Amino acid sequence: MSRVFRLYGEFCATHPWEVIVAVITLTTCLLTVDQKQTDTDSHAKRSQPCPGCFEEQFKAVDVIVMTVIRCLAILYSSHQFRNLQKLGSKYILGIAGLFIVFSSFVFTSTVLNFLQIDLVDLKDALFFFLLLIDLSKAATLAQFALTASSQEEITSKIARGMSVLGPTITLDTVVETLVIGVGTLSGVHRLEMLSYFACLSVLVNYVIFMTFYPACLSLMLELSRISNFYGEKQPVVSKMLLEENEKANPAVQRVKLIMSIGLTAVHIHSRWFIKDDTTTDVSNNTNTDNTNCADDSSLYGFLMKQFALSADHIVILILVVTLIIKFVFFENDDHLKQQIETVVQTHDETTHVLRRQQRFAKSDSVNEEKEVQTINDEEIEDLEEPLLSRSLEECLQIYRSDGASKLTDREVVLLVDTKHIPSYNLEKAVNNQERGVKIRRQIIQISAKCEDAFLNLPYKHYDYSKVMGTCCENVIGYIPVPLGVAGPLLLDGKQYYIPMSTTEGCLIASTNRGCRAVEHCGIKSRIVADGMTRGPVVRFTSITKATEVVAWLEVTDNFSLVKENFDSTSRFAKLTRITTRLAGRYLFLRFVAETGDAMGMNMLSKGTEKALLAVQKRFPDMEILSLSGNFCTDKKPAAVNWIEGRGKSVVCEAIVSGDVVSSVLKSSTHVLVDLNTSKNMIGSAVAGSIGGFNAHAANIVTAIFIATGQDPAQNIASSNCITIMEPWGENGQDLYISCTMPSIEIGTVGGGTILPAQSACLDMLGVRGPNEDSPGANSKQLARIVCATVLVGELSLMAALATGHLVKSHLKYNRSYSEKDSCEKTDSQECCKT
Repeated sequence: MSRVFRLYGEFCATHPWEVIVAVITLTTCLLTVDQKQTDTDSHAKRSQPCPGCFEEQFKAVDVIVMTVIRCLAILYSSHQFRNLQKLGSKYILGIAGLFIVFSSFVFTSTVLNFLQIDLVDLKDALFFFLLLIDLSKAATLAQFALTASSQEEITSKIARGMSVLGPTITLDTVVETLVIGVGTLSGVHRLEMLSYFACLSVLVNYVIFMTFYPACLSLMLELSRISNFYGEKQPVVSKMLLEENEKANPAVQRVKLIMSIGLTAVHIHSRWFIKDDTTTDVSNNTNTDNTNCADDSSLYGFLMKQFALSADHIVILILVVTLIIKFVFFENDDHLKQQIETVVQTHDETTHVLRRQQRFAKSDSVNEEKEVQTINDEEIEDLEEPLLSRSLEECLQIYRSDGASKLTDREVVLLVDTKHIPSYNLEKAVNNQERGVKIRRQIIQISAKCEDAFLNLPYKHYDYSKVMGTCCENVIGYIPVPLGVAGPLLLDGKQYYIPMSTTEGCLIASTNRGCRAVEHCGIKSRIVADGMTRGPVVRFTSITKATEVVAWLEVTDNFSLVKENFDSTSRFAKLTRITTRLAGRYLFLRFVAETGDAMGMNMLSKGTEKALLAVQKRFPDMEILSLSGNFCTDKKPAAVNWIEGRGKSVVCEAIVSGDVVSSVLKSSTHVLVDLNTSKNMIGSAVAGSIGGFNAHAANIVTAIFIATGQDPAQNIASSNCITIMEPWGENGQDLYISCTMPSIEIGTVGGGTILPAQSACLDMLGVRGPNEDSPGANSKQLARIVCATVLVGELSLMAALATGHLVKSHLKYNRSYSEKDSCEKTDSQECCKT
């Protein structure tokens, strides 16, 4: 029956609106049915007490017993809700508990209205209603739904829950209905009414649970966008729920079936074969009651009636006590807490066995605070049957027909080991990027025997869709890097807060001090050139042929032909010039082009390739050796980038007043100018530096590059910078500083700029993505910001060096930062104060 209930649950979860509307429509129809007057009169006559009968009058024991029953019902309801609270979910408590109580009461009342039963006579039955509602089953189904790791899995989880709970609930409903139905044979009107009400409640609760509840549960979870609710506890909860079906004892189920058959026989026999005898007994009971009424005049009779228990009270009390003992002592032992502890222990033992027998590594749940140690639904499948797996042939058949998503992690690893699935293609094979990353980690753990190395390497909750095929391959996780901010930086009349990602202490603090130094004067910037490069190498049979190509390219019409082919490959790539260099029969061509807001290497590669093919048609003996001949030059120190530029060429300048130099930088203009000449000019020349006439431009460039999704390797050319300092003003007390950076290779689209965190940093600067109005404006502005930040970084570091504060500040803030409050205030504190 589990398969039938699974299909039924899937139907309710996938068609929630249809099911809800159908149930509400049926309820409305039941409410609008007119009651017949004859039936009402008959019911009223039946409900009238015997005139003068003392049994319908006040009896102290009745009051006491009913009070006890009501209190027990309330206590039991409170006990059920406490068990729900142990689940640790306000959603389960709200959705499963209150929803079932309210909806079942409403629908039961509707059915009673349809059956023309006066609700006034059933005031005491409300407490039976509370006792008959089983909130644990509703909470379990809600738990199944909340274990979904995504919105798409909610339907399948509800269907799985229905397959586990459906057969058990159906059998329990049949048994409860037949057991409670015995009370309708008692002949006591009050007990019969209570029993009828209880039977209806059981049946209505079953119908609501099987129709209205799963539909509403699916709809509410989808609308509230709840997924992966349990987080790290999800695998434990999922395994506990999956074991619910295994807990059903076949012997108990057979006893319930036999009991149901026997009770059915009792009902048939009692209602069909001894109906006349029952009527006679009721008549005799009435005569006896009238006789008893006559004896009420004696004091003894009065006292006996006060402390006599009626039949319905005895049955009710026994039933309530039985239910409470059953639920409190036999069904709800610490509910989730003990089960979770058992499952965690079992999971640890199973993981140990798997590692020892099959060397299949799973993330170990040692530290709940680490996301890298969580497991997901696919790993739960392995936990269900830890020692059972399909053969290689079966796995291959499933993989070829339905894909690797239908296989367990262990089976996917088997296919990788047997070369049927390439390791680099795991994400595509399992159709789940995070799961593919997780399986690859397991393979590396097995091969490299480095299980502990992955404990602190996160991989969960990352948008790999933006990484795959764009930024990284063979992904096994991601590296969190600290991100700080410096600013505000006043550049061209506008303030910017600069995101910087680094692990070097004092770098951002020092940059921040430089921002303070120019907060009044500001920085001016200009873009003096823009052109990304690609430098292929070609070879000819002789130097004669090579020189012919050089001369041919210098003709305007010929260059236009090459440019036409180059520009046709992109809307934004525009070829501006071609530089040539000869080395024997080798010809090196340096294509220079504007690339809009992209850094542009891919654009240059594509355009250069097509342009070379056009030249090759004119010179068939030209041999294209490589698209890159190191004349670009990319990611290597090269004088050509320093001299001719690459990417964006930017110049920034600022004039810092003498007062700021002394108060903020704790130095003087004369000292800073002298140090800049000695260090950045003479010192760099002695070292034979190419483009390194600065203090630490690469520090600033790399920190901003990492934060904004640039290629960090391109800091080599992008950090080319010459810092110039001069005395300024009438007395030479003010400081003029400029930074010239001819080769900032940067972009605001493509590459790592599409990643969420890096996009956020670009948003901080107002330069994310392409500029629709003026293509290239965003990348140029980002280059200006980089150069300006380098300038303030140069200011602060040179001042620290001039005053001897560099070592002091690093020792103080990088090695003993926690002791700063106990130290005397020194200039070194001011050096890096933010």
